[in-house]
Amino acid sequence: MRQSVVSLFEPDTLLPSQFFAHFRGRGSATRGEKRLMLAVLEDAVDCYQKFAFEREPRGRDLFAEAEEWLFSSDNSWVFAYENICHTLELNADYLRRGLQEWRQRARVQGGRPASSAEPGVNTEASQIAV
Repeated sequence: MRQSVVSLFEPDTLLPSQFFAHFRGRGSATRGEKRLMLAVLEDAVDCYQKFAFEREPRGRDLFAEAEEWLFSSDNSWVFAYENICHTLELNADYLRRGLQEWRQRARVQGGRPASSAEPGVNTEASQIAV
């Protein structure tokens, strides 16, 4: 009984592909602009996770660019992170916290993001809390 009560207060965990699939469903009335915004957001999250522990300069640059965009409070242009989240009805701060927590967990696990795991192995580090 206690275990089931505790699990009520744990965050749901989804793979990024599961999270973004919600917006691509056939029943979704997402227009072209929103689909483009979703693609921009998905690419930033993918770069953040894929290159978080990269040692090569190109990967480090891609991570830094994604991190700067994801954690920026600038909303002066249409494709700013906060504007995209607002348009897609996502909580920008919640997503940021999930990414930070993912990175901390991955760092504790030896800095091995999902891309360096064995193929077909679903590691907790490849998931974001939603």
